[in-house]
This record gives sequence, C-alpha cells and structure tokens, in this order.
Amino acid sequence: MPTAVLQRSVAQRFPLRYPVQGLLNLDLQPPTLSLLPAQNRLRAEMVVDAAGPALNRSHRGTFDLDFALRYEASDRTLRAHQLRIDRLRFPSLQPGVVELLNTYAPALAEQSLREVVLHRLQPQDLRMADAMGMQPGAITVTDTGLVIGFVLKPL
Repeated sequence: MPTAVLQRSVAQRFPLRYPVQGLLNLDLQPPTLSLLPAQNRLRAEMVVDAAGPALNRSHRGTFDLDFALRYEASDRTLRAHQLRIDRLRFPSLQPGVVELLNTYAPALAEQSLREVVLHRLQPQDLRMADAMGMQPGAITVTDTGLVIGFVLKPL
C-alpha cells in the first residue's frame, strides 16, 4: 500500500478534538505521515491547536507520534497501535505550561489513543483473499510503503 493512499485515508478522520478535563481542548489537524522502515513503524507529524479556560488565547503547536500497525479482521481495518508521543512543542506558550502538557500528554494519549483506525479495507479489496480463505496478516513498513502479508483465516 503506497503511503499516499494511507495519508489520504487518515486525513479524512481529522480534525479531532480531545478535551483535557475542562481546562483546554486539543484540536488535532490532519497528520503528515512518514515511514520508519528500520523500526517497522510510521511517524505522524501532528499540528495541534490548544485553547480553553486554562489559556489566554489559542496556541498552535506540534508533536510527533510514532506507531506500529496491525490488521483487525472483525472490521477490516488497519490500526495504529503501540503509540509513542514525542514532546509537544508550543512556541507561544510559557515553558511551564508546555512542561505541564508534556507531563500529562503521554498518559492522556495512552489512555485515549490505545488504537486508532487508519484505514478500512473495502470488501472488494479482500475479495480474492477471501476466496482463498486468507486474510491480511503481518504489516511491514518499507522505504516505499506498506507490504501486507496474508495468512490463512482461522477456522
């Protein structure tokens, strides 16, 4: 699967809003994906807008997130899992506020972003595999995109 296909599919799911306990909202914009073949992971560069009662005004920042991929047969989806957030960067926020966000953001992400659906395969995408009693298995990140292996369906 070429990266451009996955990029388009992921972009359709954004923007997303994550409230932080009545203090502020984090609005995530569509990410820019890049491949990390040496780690068999993908990286998403995220732009985030933070606003709410805890802030005087809206602030734009960025963070990087990397993740592994897995296939979920029950709904034919490719999912990001094992998410790891890099530090949030907000140039217009006070350093203490940024540190506070960096203290809680990884835990918040772990709780609310255990897995994220990135792409849903359509029945026609799997027609030939279904006819052979197979389904997607291991997903490998390469320099040019994703290679999806196929395995026998469980009986």
